[in-house]
Amino acid sequence: MANASSAQGKQQDGRQGGLVRLGIDVGGTFTDLVLLQEGQIRTAKVLSTPSPEAGVFAALDKLGPVEVDVFCHGMTVATNALLERKGSPTLFLTTAGFRDVLAIGRQNRPSLYDLTQPKPEPVVPRHHCLEVKERCSAGGVVEPLTEEEIQRVLREVGERVERDGIRAVGVGFLFSFLYPEHEQRLGAALREAFPDLHVSLSCEVAPEFREYERFSTTAIDAYLSPVLAGYLHRLAQGCRQRGIPEPLIMQSSGGVTSIAQAAAHASVALLSGPAGGVYGAAYLGWLSGYSHLLSFDMGGTSTDVALIQDGLPQVTPSAVVCGLPVQQPQIDIHTVSAGGGSLASLLPGGGLQVGPESAGSNPGPACYGRGGTAPTVTDANLWLGYLPDGGWLGDAVCLRRDLAGQAIGTLAEPLGLTLEETAVGIRTLANVAMARALRVISVERGLDPAHFALLAFGGAGPMHACALAEELGIRRILIPAFAGVLSALGMALADLRRDYRRAILQPLQQLEGEGGGSLLAQWAAPLIRQAQADLQEPGLSFSLDLRYRGQSFELEIPAQLSDPVSLLEQRFHQAHRQRYGWQDPDQEVEVIQLRLRAVQALPPVPLKAPPPLPGDPFKGERQAWTGGRMRPVPVYDRRRMGVGFQLGGPAIVEMPEATVVIEAGWTGNIDAVGTLILSCG
Repeated sequence: MANASSAQGKQQDGRQGGLVRLGIDVGGTFTDLVLLQEGQIRTAKVLSTPSPEAGVFAALDKLGPVEVDVFCHGMTVATNALLERKGSPTLFLTTAGFRDVLAIGRQNRPSLYDLTQPKPEPVVPRHHCLEVKERCSAGGVVEPLTEEEIQRVLREVGERVERDGIRAVGVGFLFSFLYPEHEQRLGAALREAFPDLHVSLSCEVAPEFREYERFSTTAIDAYLSPVLAGYLHRLAQGCRQRGIPEPLIMQSSGGVTSIAQAAAHASVALLSGPAGGVYGAAYLGWLSGYSHLLSFDMGGTSTDVALIQDGLPQVTPSAVVCGLPVQQPQIDIHTVSAGGGSLASLLPGGGLQVGPESAGSNPGPACYGRGGTAPTVTDANLWLGYLPDGGWLGDAVCLRRDLAGQAIGTLAEPLGLTLEETAVGIRTLANVAMARALRVISVERGLDPAHFALLAFGGAGPMHACALAEELGIRRILIPAFAGVLSALGMALADLRRDYRRAILQPLQQLEGEGGGSLLAQWAAPLIRQAQADLQEPGLSFSLDLRYRGQSFELEIPAQLSDPVSLLEQRFHQAHRQRYGWQDPDQEVEVIQLRLRAVQALPPVPLKAPPPLPGDPFKGERQAWTGGRMRPVPVYDRRRMGVGFQLGGPAIVEMPEATVVIEAGWTGNIDAVGTLILSCG
């Protein structure tokens, strides 16, 4: 918590303007750096490396010597380890008779009509799942956990450590979310007997009902934590050598936490990188006066979209990652495999497809000249004139249109199309996938995307924003000044956050206290004490997971501790109607869980529009695809466009880390914080 304490001290000294914040995002293709100092921004972009910390250090070295007060970091280390199944050898200890819960899972199938498609394998194989003689139920302890049983388990774990190289243990007992004592006793014994062994307890990781989801989260947490801890240890060492404070780690929920907390529970950082972009989008949208947004982050390997309402990213209490449930609060991000590096290929029937495979950073798209030969979305955008032939990405990649044409030609010939028609087809298919993703987070939740503005970022997002907005009926687009590094910017702006929860599992009416109030304050008291111990003067917000009696899934409803039960019921009915199209006020409502979000705000950063460079923003014209043909399109240099600058489409705006394609019928102007606001009609 050294970073947080330092920042808190400066806030109390009234030195907000002097606080220097650093954000670094390690993505699949590029590693992005943003430095915030007195409202001004410096950036760096380097190619990601197989060793993520090497990319971080390369970005720091490119930035040069600098004093930093707060360093916030997001990465895909945990996600990649789960995707590639490169976690640590792990044991899972569970209540006798429930060894197969991880293997059985739920009856849901990956593909409803394909009976042969296998379910994702659990991260802990069955032969590493061990049974423990103990049992609790909703009413309390049924079979005590004896000292003899603990000693037997310790002996068996010791044998597995020696024989199988076990590095982590997850513990998940029935009803430990209500009665955690058995897990806590066994966990203490394991930590004392095996100090080098990582131990994850379900009562600490995910104290929620539904044993499969809780067990899965705990197993994943144990499986990934040694890997993430090793990376964070190497990163912290390198930071100390460079005089940089050890980083705060971006969580999937949208706030940062200490490096020790992230190393202890890797499951909180599974979607660390994408969360930074959504946080940054919400912050910059609010600065520009837009609180209802669809964030659209198109990077090198995938596209992430998220819903922002009333200035806040929507957070979901759980997610499915690589086919496995993870019961941790996460920004509600929907991801599709359509990025700049997504590969275009032919289907067996001769049709064109884009993704899900990606060229990544090595070799990357064909136009990078690093050995890639298959066409990608980036190659299509370059061939269509949206990117400049001979332009540079960072300092490492020079774009070559001739190589893009050769790659696209491998598809154009069998399709019987011109290079331009094939490139348009590649771009259109990518747009279809991304528009579908935006509909998932809006239309499928009862929301009209036309009532939102689209905030586009990522290296490729602004190139596709107008086409997607027209498809969805959106009439406002926001392109931040540093759209290509917005995830790193969001990390630099993030506050400290911790999430807490407590299972309740009873009818909502039973929470009614004297005078029509509720007993929420009584349930929340231990959570509040824990939050105040973990953070300095945190801001607290509460919510309840509610459902109609007999339903299998809940809706999270905001709550105040003083809210009467009748008001909580009313909010639930309204939310249920918006999500599902119906409500039943006569049906009994159950409260499943109380949630607490605690946020320790770091000193605010008054962002300013970057001062324009001298000279004319107009760079000339180049041939680009617009209106169904190649034609001369004006090109502008974003660095020379000051506040109030206006332009109309068709046009191309080149930014240091991204390119904006403005279609005909759209107009744009630069607002006070440097965001390019595009309007249609």
